[in-house]
Amino acid sequence: MSMAAVACVGAIALLSSCGNNQEAVTMDYSTAIVIDVRATDEFAAGHLDGAVNYNVEDGTLEQALPSLDPNANYVVYCRSGRRSAIAVDLMKENGFTQIADLGSLEEAADATGFAIVNG
Repeated sequence: MSMAAVACVGAIALLSSCGNNQEAVTMDYSTAIVIDVRATDEFAAGHLDGAVNYNVEDGTLEQALPSLDPNANYVVYCRSGRRSAIAVDLMKENGFTQIADLGSLEEAADATGFAIVNG
């Protein structure tokens, strides 16, 4: 699937916290910054192509927030959706507004059309 098709298919994403308080946001996945909030070893075992790894549980994400653009579009995922929900809440508390919580790695791959790569 081309990136343009992915952007069209993924034009609407759900912003959620474990299924609570869902709001529809317009999201162009092809221009979004993709954040994997799992541990480094999990990221190395497989992640979305182009994703950056900011572990939410060891403070790496929180440390990175001042260097990130709060007005950019972000796609966040983890293993099951628990850590991505924590990350989205943290990002919202820090002024980020365009965040798509895509849950697990597999759900994020399905939603965006991005390949899962190792390394």
